[in-house]
Amino acid sequence: MARYKSEGDRGPVLQSGEMRRSWNSPIWVGFAITLVAAFSYVPIFVHFPATRDVPWANILLFLMGGWLLAIGLKRAYSEPERYRGKVSGAVLGALALSLFGLFCWGNFVFARHVPSAATAPRPGHPAPDFTLLDAGGKPVSLTELRGTNRAVLLIFYRGYW
Repeated sequence: MARYKSEGDRGPVLQSGEMRRSWNSPIWVGFAITLVAAFSYVPIFVHFPATRDVPWANILLFLMGGWLLAIGLKRAYSEPERYRGKVSGAVLGALALSLFGLFCWGNFVFARHVPSAATAPRPGHPAPDFTLLDAGGKPVSLTELRGTNRAVLLIFYRGYW
């Protein structure tokens, strides 16, 4: 059974004189926020123009998660007799930092290697001739489709949503 030594004591003291270690919640909450930041961009924030081009909301979530992880790590290393999380905090902090790095690389480096839209055909201009394979594996060209059909509908995707 735990009891307090005095009013100024920091927490319950066990009969053997050792303090009971508390759960270090900022580490786990910070990592959860980091996971939300990493995996919410495509299903949620990419649909809005204000957060699609520059993912500021996700970066703020990453900062908030990192701040909580730092608080939890500071607590775990400055008061190890009171708070748990030295090992788990270091591992989760490294994972969170890796997720942030991958997120930044994916959004600011990889996704920007999309071809420029300046050379894309404009509405009303003739499409350049090309040849692609159909569902059966036979080559089909745009010139052939124009010759045998009254109209051909082409849809161009730029590649960055």
